[in-house]
Amino acid sequence: MLPSDLDRAVLAGRLLLEEGPTPVLIRGGEVLDVSAVAPTVADLLELPNPAEAEGQRLFSVSALVDRVLASAPGSFLLSPVDLQVVKAAGVTFAVSAVERVIEERARGDSDKAAEIRSGLEARIGGGIRSVVPGSEDAMRLKAALIEDGMWSQYLEVAIGPDAEIFTKSPVLSTVGWGGDIGVRSDSTWNNPEPEVVLVADSRGRVLGATLGNDVNLRDFEGRSALLLSKAKDNNASCSIGPFIRLFDDAFTMDDVRSAVVELVVEGRDNFRLEGESSMREISRDPTELVRQAQSEHHYPDGFTLFLGTLFAPVQDRDEPGRGFTHKEGDIVRISTPRIGALINRVTTSKAAPPWTFGVRALMQNLAARGLLAGRGGGGA
Repeated sequence: MLPSDLDRAVLAGRLLLEEGPTPVLIRGGEVLDVSAVAPTVADLLELPNPAEAEGQRLFSVSALVDRVLASAPGSFLLSPVDLQVVKAAGVTFAVSAVERVIEERARGDSDKAAEIRSGLEARIGGGIRSVVPGSEDAMRLKAALIEDGMWSQYLEVAIGPDAEIFTKSPVLSTVGWGGDIGVRSDSTWNNPEPEVVLVADSRGRVLGATLGNDVNLRDFEGRSALLLSKAKDNNASCSIGPFIRLFDDAFTMDDVRSAVVELVVEGRDNFRLEGESSMREISRDPTELVRQAQSEHHYPDGFTLFLGTLFAPVQDRDEPGRGFTHKEGDIVRISTPRIGALINRVTTSKAAPPWTFGVRALMQNLAARGLLAGRGGGGA
């Protein structure tokens, strides 16, 4: 779960200790409880230098790993974000744009997808890859595609001036490392979306990065883009973790830009799916996506931003031409060396543990621990 260069990394996260959810820093091989100076991760990221926050030693990193592995899945190591708004950018890679057009034209029917895919990517894939979104070349490509009757709302956000930015999950609802991740029980065509997730403070400063799974229901969104919220926001449908790697001299936005995110799905049926997403192929720079996510909003507790994925699984799992869809019990592993690995097991959103610990519960817990006394209001 940890970065390959852990000795150079400073990580922020959350553990469920006996007293309640607790923000921690991993620094110098030690796990530090920083709740006395930052009751939430949102508070931690508002500090002038979060990586240097003072904390009480809990245990070593090796002891942390032992405790995580000895605990029930998802019960000790929590998602590393808490009060941040969970935002996501969609259709940020050319391949994902093509796949969204396929979903739209197939009307969510996976049987039709292979036929449509065979001709569509050859005609527009290269064109999308070669243009800068919002540029004059992009507008000329748009005009040509409209003339050919091939335009789509997904191509608009792929090469037009405005990125697709949506709210993925409610505050405090995300699942962490090891937790069950949910797919709607009435979905028959769906897939994981392995992504890098940026974490920003209330001023929009990007302070670090982690990994996420933006679970996608291809049948729902394919029937209508107006079903996006039903396709994206369901119980346990968003996992983030295992930790936020804070930016410093050893890890910067350039490391995000050059990251290769790997995905492995292993099923109880011995099915194995592998893929990767190279951030070098993203259509818009991560800082531009952050700018568009912030836009004319205010996020007093900060926000996270999924950057999208290049990966769109088309490998047949069962019948030829049916492509990939999840089955209960699938193990999903998303990894990149400089951040670590996020691992979750697939179940249905109906069967996943219910989300019951919300903002009121967190505030009551922090108040009972005396962690809110004398604290002021929100960020700038």
